[in-house]
Amino acid sequence: MEAKHTADFLPGTLEMLILKTLSRGTNHGYGIAQHIQQVSGDALKIGEGSLYPALQRLLVNGWVAAEWGVSENNRRARFYQITPAGRKRLAEEVRNFDFVVDAIGRVMGAA
Repeated sequence: MEAKHTADFLPGTLEMLILKTLSRGTNHGYGIAQHIQQVSGDALKIGEGSLYPALQRLLVNGWVAAEWGVSENNRRARFYQITPAGRKRLAEEVRNFDFVVDAIGRVMGAA
């Protein structure tokens, strides 16, 4: 039987994943979490206790905007959209993430 693994998030990574997801288009919180989980092959699961505080931080920083609407199952939901400042922040986060992943790769590949 194969063990299922889930990954813990490095600081700032969750916000980067949310911004990346929203760069594809407007979405509600549950949809954001589902997209990340699906694309990661169930390796990354985001609970409400992490997702909504991260979305609030993104709102406060002006990296996302939100408005109320109706979801596909006819429920009231808050829909989030990345802002131009959020796109800039996403680019910065991706550069930083790539730098760290590259550095970790060098350490792990060292003899």
